[in-house]
Amino acid sequence: MADATRELVERVFREESGQAVATLIRVLGDFDLAEEAVQEAFLVAMERWGTAGVPERPGAWITTTARNKAIDRLRRERGLALRRATLARLEAAREQDTQMHTISDDRLRLIFTCCHPALSPEARVALTLRTLGGLTTPEIARAFVVPEATMAQRLVRAKRKIRDAAIPYRVPPDHLLPERLGSVLAVLYLIFNEGYTASAGDALVRRELCGEAVRLGQVLVELMPDEGEALGLLALMLLHEARLQTRVGPTGELVLLDEQDRGRWDRAKIGEGIELLDRAIRRGPPGPYRLQACVAALHAVAPTAAVTDWRRIIVLYDQLMRVAGSPVVALNRAVAVAMVEGPDAGLALMDELAASGELSGYHLLHAGRADLLRRMGRAPEAAAAYRRALDLADNPVERAYLTRRLAEVDPG
Repeated sequence: MADATRELVERVFREESGQAVATLIRVLGDFDLAEEAVQEAFLVAMERWGTAGVPERPGAWITTTARNKAIDRLRRERGLALRRATLARLEAAREQDTQMHTISDDRLRLIFTCCHPALSPEARVALTLRTLGGLTTPEIARAFVVPEATMAQRLVRAKRKIRDAAIPYRVPPDHLLPERLGSVLAVLYLIFNEGYTASAGDALVRRELCGEAVRLGQVLVELMPDEGEALGLLALMLLHEARLQTRVGPTGELVLLDEQDRGRWDRAKIGEGIELLDRAIRRGPPGPYRLQACVAALHAVAPTAAVTDWRRIIVLYDQLMRVAGSPVVALNRAVAVAMVEGPDAGLALMDELAASGELSGYHLLHAGRADLLRRMGRAPEAAAAYRRALDLADNPVERAYLTRRLAEVDPG
């Protein structure tokens, strides 16, 4: 029972902690106090839910319990005027409602607070992932490819900056929205990617993070309905989310795109994503999210992997390289080139990337090279590339896939 309760509480934490923290920050104006109160609430849940059962609305229960924990702490510090004022707001909220209801836009307010120009771009994304995405510091450190201690300090400095600069907790006025949008989109994109291919844990996919990114993307599009890149990002996430359930097999094994059962893809989400993409394309020159959504749409509408329009995908990656080129984009383009011109052409491009050293620590570069070498019959070189990819891969599902591939080219 204890293990089952722990598993349940951990799942609720992933799903509900972001909303609870966001709501408490709105009331408290203090990141650390809000996070600590929510963590205490989950410890209480661990103790009580095993015997008393799970409440009907676990998220609201957590938020209410966290509020009460914050009240208890503030009562012990009543000598400070600021604490007294905060306590008064909390007490008023408790009198108005016995179970604190969350406000739907609290998370959006918090995103824009975290994306304030006074913070560095890295801090904006990291802080939002920590407070809203429910990611741990180690998970965020892996996403940024930096040491955990570095990320912990970055988060501490970001919170201190918000406090010392009295950065307001609000969605900014219309004339300030565009300058904040880039960081907000990056936050949602990273949250979705962490859910799409988890950096930690036993599963490949964390559906709650993908769902959270999509929900926040929908709120953002409602707020900024004419912003093409917001529409493009939401379209991109929906098109990927449409095939989440086919990314793993019956025993949790990785299933690559060309092997997925397209009959199980969520056609409603694909239709919604394409409709959003059509709206996005009509709003000026395409940016990186719209171009990536166009690539995802070509995969989504292809009835089979064999008829995918790879030539059009290469053209889109060429555009993407001009708009927001990066080594990862170049790697994806090399995969498309291999599909059109053959594995030797794709391998030549990947070898150039490998020689540059920019992706030396990126397991997918080595996995991509290994796959092309395997297709070309160069088994010893493929085995070496698979071993390098295994050295760098963290997710156990990906590691299992790479291990199977390695055994195919090197049975010994």
